Order: sequence, then structure tokens, then C-alpha cells
Amino acid sequence: MNAAVWQRVRIKRADRLIMGSVLASVLLAWLVIVGLDTFMEFAKQIGNIGRNGYTLGAAVAYIALTVPRRVYDWFVFAALIGGLIGLGGLGASGELTALRASGMSKLRICLSAAALVLILMAGVFALGETAAPAGEQRAQNIQLSVRSGKLGNTRSGLWAKDGDTIINAKAALAHVVDGRPSVELADVRVFGFNAAGELISFDWAKTATQSGGQWIMHDVRSSTISPQGAHSVSAPQRSWKSGLDPQVLQLSVVHPEYLSLRDLQRNIDYLRGNHQNPGTYANAFWGRALYPLNTLVLVLCALPFAFGALRSGGLGRRLFIGLLLAIAWYFLQKAVVGLGTVFGVPALAANLAPALLLICVAVWYFRRA
Repeated sequence: MNAAVWQRVRIKRADRLIMGSVLASVLLAWLVIVGLDTFMEFAKQIGNIGRNGYTLGAAVAYIALTVPRRVYDWFVFAALIGGLIGLGGLGASGELTALRASGMSKLRICLSAAALVLILMAGVFALGETAAPAGEQRAQNIQLSVRSGKLGNTRSGLWAKDGDTIINAKAALAHVVDGRPSVELADVRVFGFNAAGELISFDWAKTATQSGGQWIMHDVRSSTISPQGAHSVSAPQRSWKSGLDPQVLQLSVVHPEYLSLRDLQRNIDYLRGNHQNPGTYANAFWGRALYPLNTLVLVLCALPFAFGALRSGGLGRRLFIGLLLAIAWYFLQKAVVGLGTVFGVPALAANLAPALLLICVAVWYFRRA
């Protein structure tokens, strides 16, 4: 029995032929898509050179730091388009027909291509959890220098200079309030100095939010320091006069979809601990966690197009079908997740629904085939 199972799962010469063709096409599609996206962003950054000391070297550094994230984001489209082109090329040369004639089923051929995607996916997923979020964080710091010379983001949190005060927030979280992006500062410290550079006040707040054009500090403890000593008072909330621009602050917050699973889980726990809706981060968490599954089922559903009509079509036709499927999948996923958020569907269910739909389509097709 073990020998029979081994005969089914071992890589054969036909599998190597399929994987080799698909690998070359995936890498080519990946390179073109990421290269085009990177070039367009670089052209955009050129227009910012000269602002607040932003140089060509900084623009190049920014682009280089975002490349791992772009590689991660575009893999699903590269796998889809590359898989279609790779199998379509075998079909155009008659090799798919020969494989089918030798007894390989459509499912077996598609699984060989999907196995290659799974191998690549392991590396891509590791990249998305390590270099991609780290690079994106550093890239955001470079962008902050373009918009504000008084704002910085380090491992110790967000730092900003506002007149005679220095502000430190251990975390900055993105929210959507009434359909608009908003920023909440957590564990906020405000250091006040006099003209001589002496510390004269210290405020600590659990959170700080903006409402009606002004900042509100929550769970505040304020201390004043003088030669006579220090005096502290506490209040549930207090208005905070600050020149911090929320639109600039939004640049300091890495988009939730660019964070690692660990960072996303930490932000979710923080929001839940403060009885707030973690919807944005929960959707990003499950979208990232299900990324490998979504990629594999999308490729499995697309590869059957490499048989039949595409066998007689050219590269342009295969590329068109791949782009059409990728765009349709993108809007389907966004629509389902968006509707789930509106109607209060759990983030896991909303993000899993498109993949389950594709799995049903794949099972129906291969059973029918």
C-alpha cells in the first residue's frame, strides 16, 4: 500500500516538465508586475525630491525598502497569470495533449502546477512576516520626513515636537470613523519645557483621539514641576491643544494589511482590551492568514482555462484571461469582506467565504471533468 501511495505522490518527469514551464512563467510575470509597480511609485517619488531635504538617495531607499512588500502583494497575481501562461504554452506546443494521452488527468496536471505555487508560497509567506513589514515601517519613516520634519517613528514609539513640548506615543492605531480614516494614540507622554530647556510639566494619557478638530486625552495624569516640588492631578479626559496634524500622523501608521500577524494580533488585543471594535485589524489579520489558501484555490480554479480554448490561443489571450480573473477575484474579495463588515459578519467568516466559494467551484469542475 505504501508503494502505491508513493507512486501517486512522487515527482515524475511529467511533473518536472509542468513545474519548469510554470516556474519560468510565474517568475517572468512576477518580475514584470513588481517592476512596473515599483517604477510607477519611483516616478511618483521623484516629484517629492527637494521637499524637507528629500533627496534622490532617500527616494531610492524608500523604493528599495518597499520592494519586499510589493513582492508579497503581487505574488497571487503572478502565480495566476504565470500558471495560465505556463500551462498554455505547453498546450500550444501539444505537450498538454501528450500528457493527457499518457493518462494524466486534468486534476493531476493542475496539482503539479499548484505544488510549485505552494513551494513558492512558503517563501513568500515568510517574506511577508519578516522583511516586508520591517521594510514598510522604515519606508514610512522616510515618507514622514517629506511631510513633516518634526515627526519621527522609532522602536520606542512615535515622537513629535510641538512648540515647547515633546510628544511620545508608544503606539499609533488606524481606525475608520464614519467612513473616514482616523488615528488613535496610545500610551501618550507629553513633556513640557520652558525657554531655558527645563522640564516644567509632564502629562500621561492612556489614549488620545481627535474629535471635532481638537485632541482629547483620556485617563489623564498631569504633573507640574517647579522649584517647590511636583504636583499631580488626574482626570477621566481633558482637551489637548496640539498642532499634531492627523493627516500627517496617518503616514506614521503602517497600513494594517502591511503588518505581520504578530503585530496585528497585538493591536487586536489592545483594541479589545479597551472595548473597541478591532474590525480593520481583524480583517487584515485573517486576510493575511488566509493568503496562502486564497492563492492556491485561485490558481486551481484558473488553471483549467489552460485546457481547451486556450490551447489554440496565443500569449495575449492567456494574459487577458489571467488579468480578467485576477481583477474579478480582487473585487469579489473586497466586496464580500466589505459586506461582512457592514452586516457584522465575523472577520474570519467574511475572509474565508471567497476561498470556500472557489473551492466549491474547483470541486465541481474537476468532478465534472
